[in-house]
Amino acid sequence: MESAERFRAAVEKRDLSALENLFTEDVRFYSPVKFTPFEGRPMVLGLFGVLLRVFEDFHYVGRFEGAAETSADGVQAPAEVLLFRATVDGREIHGIDLLHFDESGRIKEFTVMVRPQSAVQALGQAVLAGLTADGLA
Repeated sequence: MESAERFRAAVEKRDLSALENLFTEDVRFYSPVKFTPFEGRPMVLGLFGVLLRVFEDFHYVGRFEGAAETSADGVQAPAEVLLFRATVDGREIHGIDLLHFDESGRIKEFTVMVRPQSAVQALGQAVLAGLTADGLA
């Protein structure tokens, strides 16, 4: 099973421990609610702990494979886009996860984009509350 499929299965099962080996040590997570990325496996796993609690009815609805430049170094890398739907605080979210992979197939960069703006605001508030509760913010 490839990394993106293992990632998708772990997220849909809400299995945080299964995510750990899928990220590089220096993974970067670009969030729609924070200008600078979350950096490093411990921080990104902590963030996923919050996200798995915040999202309701989370499910992937499609995927696209290809290659794209990373944000960190502008290098072309294998990439996959996973389309999702979820609910946060009663608001339906449509979004994509853009995963960039290193040469061993681990996720080195992760970008999330969501719509509509009201859902982005609800997500931002819920994530900040969760990060604060977990001592990560």
